[in-house]
Amino acid sequence: MAPIKVGDSLPEGTLAYFDEQDQLQQVSVHSLAAGKKVVLFGVPGAFTPTCSWVGYILGIPVNDPFVMKAWSKTFPENKHVKFLADGSASYTHALGLELDLNEKGLGTRSRRFALLVDDLKVTVANLEEGGNFEVSSAEEILKAL
Repeated sequence: MAPIKVGDSLPEGTLAYFDEQDQLQQVSVHSLAAGKKVVLFGVPGAFTPTCSWVGYILGIPVNDPFVMKAWSKTFPENKHVKFLADGSASYTHALGLELDLNEKGLGTRSRRFALLVDDLKVTVANLEEGGNFEVSSAEEILKAL
């Protein structure tokens, strides 16, 4: 599948997270992004190097909800960020942003990316190639706001 690009509609998908009461929840991406301007970011996995930048965003790494819960606790003061789990990489595949790391024993992961979405339409798509970290930083996406 071709990667998502500027002008594309954000695909619908269901992701998981732990709420404030420590209950596992499912959430629709469209319910979070419809009628709003949001930033989505993807990284190969939580706690990987260069994954410590956060603003007002939806984080969607290919990890399970338990890992995402632990990662979110490293940002205790950041209440405007949802750390959403895409454990099976199904949403990452829908975005066309999967990264095959099977040779390294890591399975399918997400490419690094930052998307600016306005009412479900992609207005900026900063997509990295391979393991690069050049265009998907918070500083780069903030330039577009």
